[in-house]
Amino acid sequence: MVAPSLRPDAFFALCRKVGAPQAEIRNDLAGNAIVDGTPAAEIGSQARDAGVSLISINALQRFNEWTPALEAEAVELADYAQTAGAAALVLVPVNDGSGRADGERQRNIRTALRALKPILRDRGVLGLVEPLGFAACSLRSKQEAADAVADIDGTGTFKLVHDTFHHHLAGEPAVFPELTGLVHISGVADRNLPIDGMRDAHRGLVDEDDRLDNIGQIRALLSAGYAGPLSFEPFSPAVHALEYPARALADSIAFIRARL
Repeated sequence: MVAPSLRPDAFFALCRKVGAPQAEIRNDLAGNAIVDGTPAAEIGSQARDAGVSLISINALQRFNEWTPALEAEAVELADYAQTAGAAALVLVPVNDGSGRADGERQRNIRTALRALKPILRDRGVLGLVEPLGFAACSLRSKQEAADAVADIDGTGTFKLVHDTFHHHLAGEPAVFPELTGLVHISGVADRNLPIDGMRDAHRGLVDEDDRLDNIGQIRALLSAGYAGPLSFEPFSPAVHALEYPARALADSIAFIRARL
């Protein structure tokens, strides 16, 4: 998402240029892998040639609204991840205001995780559950996600995504370093935005103007034992329009490292 217009080989080259040996690939970028039909083996080969390992495919959408069609999509994405050498598949919940009722949302996530467990386990792919902080989301709480993983005996198959933007929006103070498999980072700089007005388009790179306390969140996770990857996820059109994103990425990486 840092450079959605780049073809995969150019994107992997960008990763190496800024010193990032790991990357996520996405299935929601028109005209790009995975949407354009590029074979998984080719994507895996391009990544390996660049010296980049694949963290995940991002993402299986509406994962907690389990249907036969979603099952077929999950199998297709898990197969793609396995063949490409991606370690995980990100699981994004329903985010349209439905499925939020108490009891319903807990039941739905358990139904989905139970169904996903053999699909992912048989392919050696980790499922990364990503709660979203938006008020309309059917899974806002990492605690609820952690409880569901424990209830279906899914600790070896599922972990959580800690997204610094969504953590800030949800207002849930707890972090789960032992269950976290990936941290998504992005910054919001606009001082005039209320928290409930923050949207994906406001998410840029992390710098000194960040309102989300990315540094504090990352520090808390690291001090509690988290040792996994941090992955930029800026949806801002201003970031996507950068002609030379390497400089901006390198500056943000340097800013974060200096303060950790």
